[in-house]
Amino acid sequence: MIALDETDRKLLRLMAEDAGAGAGALGRKIGLSQPATWRRMKRLEEAGAIRRRRADLDLAKLGFGVTVFLGVKIATRGRVSVEDFERAVSAIPEVQSVEHILGLYDYRLRVTARDIADFERVLRRRIMTLPGVASVDANVLLSEERLPGPLG
Repeated sequence: MIALDETDRKLLRLMAEDAGAGAGALGRKIGLSQPATWRRMKRLEEAGAIRRRRADLDLAKLGFGVTVFLGVKIATRGRVSVEDFERAVSAIPEVQSVEHILGLYDYRLRVTARDIADFERVLRRRIMTLPGVASVDANVLLSEERLPGPLG
């Protein structure tokens, strides 16, 4: 675990809100100079506290109006390599995240599609044909509210 002071926490909160903000703008908000803020950002990145920065895309405006969470159960584990499933599912562009979980399902997938017909195509032709898939349960996302997380 990395040791964080209050300034680090403020910086991380601001970066989580706007990953594209520069060190100068962030520094002004937390009362540090641009070089001091940049050094903190670099230290946090090198320590692994910041894995990557990315844009928060509006999928609906890009033509992807449907998001579905899939619970996937893998068939008898002895016959199918978990790595084979993970490698194959990660190659599907509509699959936005793959989470190996404990509970009713083995994996949770976040899948985006243009519409329900497009999702059905992805489900039938790509996901249901993956190695080891025994069953799939789908939950369609109606709305999403992002919370600030543990630093918020």
